[in-house]
Amino acid sequence: MDLRKLKTLIDLVSDSNVSELEITEAEGKVRIVKGGGAMVQTYSQPMYQQMQHAQPQPAPVAAAPAPVVAVVEEAPSGHAVKSPMVGTFYRSASPGAKAFVEIGSVVKEGETICIIEAMKILNEIEADKAGTISKILCENGQAVEYGQPLFIIE
Repeated sequence: MDLRKLKTLIDLVSDSNVSELEITEAEGKVRIVKGGGAMVQTYSQPMYQQMQHAQPQPAPVAAAPAPVVAVVEEAPSGHAVKSPMVGTFYRSASPGAKAFVEIGSVVKEGETICIIEAMKILNEIEADKAGTISKILCENGQAVEYGQPLFIIE
């Protein structure tokens, strides 16, 4: 998520009655929480998970209230193959068949890596880059959105 968009979101939360906003996009996840102190913090995913289990501490009193912002961003390394449509993600051509690719599979540009069913039509999705599959970001049978990352190729 670019800094201009992040700043706009922070301004919107600070100027509104919303106390907390969480947005998940392909580039990562952002959580903005309005509080009493003037403090901006950036957390990696493990630190964020630790904070969820910690006991809440009283907020410091400040002369002018300002938002407390916690930012969490997950940026997968490598090239993301994104869904070209809304539909249902399938890793194989039929139930019980071998998956097109697994983690560690070497793919060529144009090779079929999954199927997305949309309006009862099975659409083969091809790798748009040659490389090695490092992550599979969707479960078999999961609904996917347009532009949602499906695989990471390195």
